[in-house]
Parts: sequence; C-alpha cells; structure tokens
Amino acid sequence: MDNFTFHNPTRIIFGKESVGQIGGVIKEAGGKRVLLVAGGGSIRKNGVYDTVARSLKEAGLTWVEAWGVRPNPVLAKAREIIALAQKEKVDAVLAVGGGSVIDTAKSVAAGVFLQDLWAAFERQVEVTTALPIFVVLTMSGTGSEMDPLAVLTHEADVKKWVLRSPALFPVASIIDPTVQQSLPWHQTVNGAIDAMTHVMEFYFLGTWEETTMALDESLMRTIIKMTHLLQQNPLGYEARANLAWAASLALNGLTGVGLREGDFATHRLETAMSAVFPEIAHGAGLGVLFPAWILYMKDYNPATFARWAREVWEAGSVEEGVARMRLTFQGWDAPVTLEELGVSEADIPAIVAAALKVGILGRLKELTPGDLSAILRLAL
Repeated sequence: MDNFTFHNPTRIIFGKESVGQIGGVIKEAGGKRVLLVAGGGSIRKNGVYDTVARSLKEAGLTWVEAWGVRPNPVLAKAREIIALAQKEKVDAVLAVGGGSVIDTAKSVAAGVFLQDLWAAFERQVEVTTALPIFVVLTMSGTGSEMDPLAVLTHEADVKKWVLRSPALFPVASIIDPTVQQSLPWHQTVNGAIDAMTHVMEFYFLGTWEETTMALDESLMRTIIKMTHLLQQNPLGYEARANLAWAASLALNGLTGVGLREGDFATHRLETAMSAVFPEIAHGAGLGVLFPAWILYMKDYNPATFARWAREVWEAGSVEEGVARMRLTFQGWDAPVTLEELGVSEADIPAIVAAALKVGILGRLKELTPGDLSAILRLAL
C-alpha cells in the first residue's frame, strides 16, 4: 500500500427533512449574503426550492439566484455567474442540484478570485482560495458533494476539463434521499453507473491493498443491489439512502487510499466524448466506455481484474464479468454501445483528438492514440 494522507473536511447532513437545515448551517459558518446556483427548475417542482428559500429567510440571510446550469456545464455560464457574484458581493455559494450545478458553483466560488477561471482549468494558475461552498444534493452519482473537483466544458476549444483544489471541498452538504425519489429512472441509473466507475478507477490499480479493495468491492455490490431495488420500487427509502451514501463514498477519498490516485483514463475519454457530443449524459457515456476499457486493459493487472469479475459479478473470467456488467446496464435501460449514443466509427478520431488535449491518459498503461481508438472500437 502506498503512503497516503487522508483528509475530507466536508460536513455531511444526511436524512429525511434535512434540507431545511441549510440556512442555519450557512449562518453558523459565517455566511450572510448567498449566491444560490440551480439548474433548469426541477427544484421548484419537487418543493426543494421552497424549503431552501424558507430556511435561508428564517436564518436571516439574503440571497441572489443564478439559474440555467445545464448538464455538461459550460465555461460561459460559469463566467456569467461569476460576474453576478462579484456584482452582488456574495460571501457564500449554495449549489442546489446535482453534479453539474455543484461543479458550476465550485467554479464560481473559485473564479471570483481569479482574473481568468479557465487559466485554472489549464493549470496555468493555482486555486488557493474560494468562497465557502454549500450543497443541497438532488441527484447522487458524481460525488461532487464531498470532493475537491469541478468539471466544465470550454465549448469553443472542445475541452471538458477538471479543476482540482482543496479549496473546492464543500463546507457542508445536505443529502436528503427523499428528494431523489422523483428523479427520472435514467438519471438514477446514470448516477449509479458514474459512482461505480469512480470506485473502479481506483480499484483496478490494487494488488495488496486489502482494506481499500474490500471496501471498493462492497460499494460496487451495494450500488448494483440498490439500483436493482429502486428499479422495482423507485420510492424505496432505504435503497435510495444506501445508493446516495455509496455514491458519496465512491469519490470522497476513501476508495482510493493507497491506490496511486487511480487511473481515470476512462473518465477523461468520456469527458472528451461529451465535449464533442454535449448531449451525451456523463453516466451513460461511462456505461458504454468502461466495459471496453476493462476488456482492453485486463492483462495489465490480471489478478485484480479476475478478482473484480469474481467478487463483484460472481463470474469465472473477466470476459464473463464484463458480459454480466453489460447485461445489468441493459436491464437498467442504459446504453451499452456507442451506436446507441449516436456515435459512429467515423467520430473516433475527433474523440481521440479531444482526449489528447488533456495530456497523458492512463496509469496502468500510458495510452497512445492507437490505444484510445482501440478502446472506442471495442465500445461500438
């Protein structure tokens, strides 16, 4: 096991009717004027917005609102909201939504202190400070509620990149599983697949890190089991709660302890694909690409890939494990081929070119353009 330092400062407030605590939480942390960041309006329909607004008001806080964050969030929207935050002199940022809203809120929280936000994504400047970030989570999967990462797309440059800084850890995140009971099924599935891939991207670097690897296997099995249960009963609270917490644990640092920071080549390949095809949901793209990556990479750490097939899928080989994985995703009505996503073999060069803009991909193996093309062809 590699040496490591583990620290996650995010306070999690979990459970039924917890959303109403957000105003007091922000006030306790010193916030007075809040920027509320939201998506397309679903939080107005499910009552979350009313609960948040009432809580902010009861805590004596003032706030301004920024709406319209879309899936696969973009730099232009973040810049627009940064200007609003600076104009209104807010002292805290509250994301009410899923991963895209949280990523935008984090970008804004850092961007108010930067001359050029994208320069931080390009790693030309370091993010050392940000406005305090708070979250009311409405969709689990990305882990953004408990990690130091943000993802944005620069549409003109066809780049969907990641920003990482300890300053981006939320101060506190509220997770009320009942809020997610009204999610469309495909959003639940996309979140579950995203969470699974977060775990696997660490897991496949393992060899003798038994504590971490056993935890990872348990989380993968839990995500699969809870998603099956939610397919049968979307209103099941215990299944929804277990899936939500598993998704948070998947990328809060625990699943990668001692595992060389993971191999996120598949995530980078998917973000490149989403940059070229913004209509592709992140989880859906990962569900197509990750089985192909496993088949291509299985010989670079064969004992661990075989263990994954055995312990997670009760399969006798990696190929059988991947087949069961794909059948499971299909059973959840998720796509398992690029063709289902509207991506053809003719699109592979553009996706590879977008992926290589990030730099080197792969930790188990440094992936060449030929490797990336081969993985994509396995996903066709």
